[in-house]
Amino acid sequence: MIDSHTHLMLCDGSEEELVAAALGAGVKRMLTIGMGTDSNPVAVASAERHEAVFASVGRHPNDATGFDAAAIEEITTLGGHEKVRAIGETGLDFYRDTASPEDQRRAFAAQIEIARALELPIVIHARDPEGETSASDEIFATLDAKAGEVPVILHCFSAPHRVGDAAERGWYCSFAGNATYPSAKELRFAAAKVPEDRILVETDAPYLAPQPKRGKRNQPAYVVETARGIAEVRGVSYEELERTVEANARALFGW
Repeated sequence: MIDSHTHLMLCDGSEEELVAAALGAGVKRMLTIGMGTDSNPVAVASAERHEAVFASVGRHPNDATGFDAAAIEEITTLGGHEKVRAIGETGLDFYRDTASPEDQRRAFAAQIEIARALELPIVIHARDPEGETSASDEIFATLDAKAGEVPVILHCFSAPHRVGDAAERGWYCSFAGNATYPSAKELRFAAAKVPEDRILVETDAPYLAPQPKRGKRNQPAYVVETARGIAEVRGVSYEELERTVEANARALFGW
């Protein structure tokens, strides 16, 4: 199994314990995600220490205030590291107001250009206010206009109304623990519809622990519970989904 999106630096317990627990659960590869100047180097250092860990570097939309040429240079430099396999997470978050929409847009557009220059996938964060779709819709439009052939990962997929649009574009949809919650019927419907060669699973740890671990801080080892839930809605065995997402992640991240 793989975890296509985690934040090791934010999880409870030591990095060594987290990686060991993941390996013990059968999680062979994980992508730890940097979110800004403080966490990007930490993500890369984690990848350097552990064979099973790879990194993504970027600036989270909630921290987009002050994004400038120095931030572009930092992400570009770290993006050249041999164990960095993606750029982001980036995108738009209109649910929180910790960064202005204009700052978010500027950081998003710059990171698309970095991903294009480095020929790396881009990890997308999208969050709308309840009942709205403006952030998701704008993200799709921006990627259509600027991303070119860059592989796109819609992390913690949260736009079930756009699952067909994502499939048409050949984008990857990664499902987190919230897809296993009893109330998440639309997400599970979307998970059943994603093409076999474009589905991924993740933890987004330490957030969104899957239903069997609800109430606990999430960690990469728990991605197996999310995978079991996704396999069930897709009508396949856990082993078949495991082979599918491992192959997809290998093709996407080259690990």
